[in-house]
Amino acid sequence: MKKFVRMALATVVALVAGLALTSCTDDSSQDKENAAKQDNYDHLVALQPAGRMEYSPTREAINQWVKTWGQRGKLSYVYIQNAKGEYGYFIMKGLPVPRCKMLTPTERVESYGEGGVAVLPQPGMDGTYTTGSTCNAYYGFDATTGAYMEFTVGTNQSFFLFDKPMTLPEYSSAKQLGPTSVKDAAKQP
Repeated sequence: MKKFVRMALATVVALVAGLALTSCTDDSSQDKENAAKQDNYDHLVALQPAGRMEYSPTREAINQWVKTWGQRGKLSYVYIQNAKGEYGYFIMKGLPVPRCKMLTPTERVESYGEGGVAVLPQPGMDGTYTTGSTCNAYYGFDATTGAYMEFTVGTNQSFFLFDKPMTLPEYSSAKQLGPTSVKDAAKQP
């Protein structure tokens, strides 16, 4: 009986070891497709390596954005266009901020066991959780009164942001939507 148990155990161990080796050496279809994508990428990079720029207009634009908006008290002129093509405007102190922006991390990564990772949502400053669905809502503060203002874009409404009032014809008929007018803003130091 002991001989039979040993033989059965040896057979099971051999079978498990064989299956384990087979699963390690037999690539799945997904692995083969990933390898094909990587091979294709490597081939294309060899044929068409990334070029080198002597100057970056993108970096210049970002630096100009920083220079423009990195000033305390800088006014922003927000023109809203509705589905009918009509314009209105707000004048805000600073940039409008998407409601989904946070000052604290929105997620925390937790490690579990060997290689296990979970990404956990974190509450916002108001003690509640958000799904990021508020990114089309913007808020800020009126340029002269400091009144809180919020607006939503999307579905037939767009906004255009400038650091100076616009005098182009399409903006000349814009209706004042907030407490501060272009004339009021011109009086600001």
